[in-house]
Amino acid sequence: MDGEGGSFRLAKSAAVKLSEMGERTKQLGSAMRDPHQQKRIILVIVCVALLLDNMLYMVIVPIIPDYLADLESEQSEHVHLGLHPNTSSANSSSQDKSNKDNLDIQIGVLFASKAILQLLVNPLSGTFIDRVGYDIPLLIGLTVMFVSTCIFAFAENYATLFVARSLQGLGSAFADTSGFAMIADKYTEEAERSRALGISLAFISFGSLVAPPFGGVLYEFAGKRVPFIVLASVCLADGFLLLTVIKPFSNRTRENMPVGTPIYRLMVDPYIAVVAGALTMANIPLAFLEPTIANWMETTMHSTQWEMGLTWLPAFFPHILGVFITVKLAAKNPHLQWFYGALGMVIIGASSCTVPACKTFGQLIAPLCGICFGIALVDTALLPTLAFLVDVRYVSVYGSVYAIADISYSIAYAMGPIVAGQIVHNLGFVQLNLGMGLVNVLYAPALLLLRNVCQMKPSYSERDNLLDEAPQGLYDTIKLEEVRAKKKGYSSSGNCLSVDENGFDPFRAQQSSGPDYT
Repeated sequence: MDGEGGSFRLAKSAAVKLSEMGERTKQLGSAMRDPHQQKRIILVIVCVALLLDNMLYMVIVPIIPDYLADLESEQSEHVHLGLHPNTSSANSSSQDKSNKDNLDIQIGVLFASKAILQLLVNPLSGTFIDRVGYDIPLLIGLTVMFVSTCIFAFAENYATLFVARSLQGLGSAFADTSGFAMIADKYTEEAERSRALGISLAFISFGSLVAPPFGGVLYEFAGKRVPFIVLASVCLADGFLLLTVIKPFSNRTRENMPVGTPIYRLMVDPYIAVVAGALTMANIPLAFLEPTIANWMETTMHSTQWEMGLTWLPAFFPHILGVFITVKLAAKNPHLQWFYGALGMVIIGASSCTVPACKTFGQLIAPLCGICFGIALVDTALLPTLAFLVDVRYVSVYGSVYAIADISYSIAYAMGPIVAGQIVHNLGFVQLNLGMGLVNVLYAPALLLLRNVCQMKPSYSERDNLLDEAPQGLYDTIKLEEVRAKKKGYSSSGNCLSVDENGFDPFRAQQSSGPDYT
């Protein structure tokens, strides 16, 4: 009797749990039918993908140099004992120096390979995203990142590590670009778009910050594989959430999707080109200092290993502060986005110039915090501006324009591990920082070109005026095109700009027909 009662209670408990799971599934389904809840869940998925990408980018910093050094020493010792058993100590010392130089080159190429491949793939991934939407490319990116992380975990030679690092660049070209584009597509109002992109930037910063100590601690106490297995598990969970919530392979009409503007046309747009250049210039100091500052600290201020490992930790908090301040300012004064970006570049330039003057670790914290604070201002102000420029000048499809943004970042981080060391070796660390600072300060006035465009920001988008219901993202543009076809000769007025999907220039329209804001 007791056995039957226990079985009954067990079955009842299982039924209750199944009922609770069913209720949660229904709640998730109802949440996805609510546009506001849908946007929040999509933002979570994208932020986790960006977090993973940047953690995988930085987690190898404390792992790979030590791991490659062990591989190099084992191979050189084996070759040395096998071929030259009686070699003198002087020759052995010379061989060690040559091996160290070779190891430095290998590490630099390995670190840069991700950004280089990402740079090459982005033009193709942007076009692909414009054609098929944002969800499938994001799933492709997460899948490739999962595979590359697993390869990292089980790689045992340099060639395999190089393949894994390059694959990560391929995955990032799809995941990062489609993620930013999906946020811009779902958050159509300027204030909430800036806030959502700011949150994603905070996740990027957090991933870059937490990855080195995360990887170093697990590598020290659990071995090389564990950090990558953990990241691969999170990547798998995020991909599963994407499949469950967004359902990228569900039946949808893709034949009538709007055709995005070709990426080459966006690249030659003067406003987009100015923004892309600013993103590259602003990230060059960070990309160039990451591979060079540790050696400079060791030689000039005799820093300990823990100081070099925690160099960028304090800078995380000014970066978050910069994102928060820019989002708040952009909500109150959206027409000053160009000014926030220019101010950020001046702060970056001034901070870069003061880095070589620091004599202690405590002094160094201030300019590094200034650099990250300035980068937060530039990124948070200019990433939403890219989406706005596409909205008012082209078709509201964002894959290609955020591929251009990803290209801008990739240029900086592809050059960093390779070029920065050569500049320090040939010219010196002081000249490197003065050059980076001067470039940022001199480029800042170029953002004045955006002043007139930002002042003409509409209070209601063209999409809201043409559609009967609130915008739902990319697929609204299908209906928008149908309405346009019925209303040939339509010209926006009042709160809207005259928009031509072939690239109307609002700057000229303002001069010829609109009020003079200057």
